[in-house]
Amino acid sequence: MNDPATPDLSVIIPVYNEEASLNALFDRLFPVLDQLGLSREVIFVDDGSRDRSPVLLRQAFERDPETVRIVFFQSNFGQHAAILAGFEYARGRRIVTLDADLQNPPEEIPRLLEALEAGHDYVGTIRRQRHDHLWRRLASRLMNRIRERITRVHMTDQGCMLRGYDRSIVDAINRCEEIHTFIPALAYLFAAHPTEIEVEHHERQSGHSKYSLYRLIRLNFDLVTGFSVVPLQIFSLLGIVLALSSGILVLYLAFQRIFFGPQVKGVFTLFGIVFFLIGVLLFGIGLLGEYVGRIYQQVQKRPRYLVQAVLERSGTSEA
Repeated sequence: MNDPATPDLSVIIPVYNEEASLNALFDRLFPVLDQLGLSREVIFVDDGSRDRSPVLLRQAFERDPETVRIVFFQSNFGQHAAILAGFEYARGRRIVTLDADLQNPPEEIPRLLEALEAGHDYVGTIRRQRHDHLWRRLASRLMNRIRERITRVHMTDQGCMLRGYDRSIVDAINRCEEIHTFIPALAYLFAAHPTEIEVEHHERQSGHSKYSLYRLIRLNFDLVTGFSVVPLQIFSLLGIVLALSSGILVLYLAFQRIFFGPQVKGVFTLFGIVFFLIGVLLFGIGLLGEYVGRIYQQVQKRPRYLVQAVLERSGTSEA
């Protein structure tokens, strides 16, 4: 069934402390792949797990060494680094990314493949009913609206990991050398015929989300600053407007003092205006710092991840 050189399908699954859900994932994923009747490989990327996840992954490899390949990171580098590593090691004509926590059902994989076979080179997904906290849903919608207006990237649901890629899209992503990027956004920009489909979304089998509020904010900062300079342009226009407004205000106050004498009234309003301008200035410095920080990290040319070992049919290779 499997062609080790170029399988029809590569499934990439990042894993980080998912021991409670891995066995359930195995029980549901492999029957789905068997029903497809395609040559395939499943690449698990262990992102420095500190629980029994590496042990369970090795057991899965021992049960099906022709299908399972495992990439072990040296430490925790993050979900997107794990996906990029999976892309580098993937050999399939079609590539599907999937979370290990079973929020995205493996049973949806055939629908992604149908869309790819229909001529689409990138298949995004929309969670039909999200089983997340209210604040996560509201934050996601807000960031989606901001991102769509600032960048050319239009994704209905940017937080769903279940996605399908043609080989050409993955090859293009592999040629990128950005330290921080957002993979679905890159795929959308590179795709000639992207599409989106609705998929089911389940509650987490166990554990908790690896994305805190801070990490979600950081992710969206990376998305916005990595794909557009519009925030800098907006801030420049805002600076011009504020400068003109401040100039008019100074002229008005000077006119008042010359013709009507000094006035104490409105001093707190002036304080409010000053504090507002200081806040805008600090925000602008922080925004500029985001872009400078990206340049700083890029020129360092540090590796995005370090692979400790790769477990595959030919044996375990040390990186």
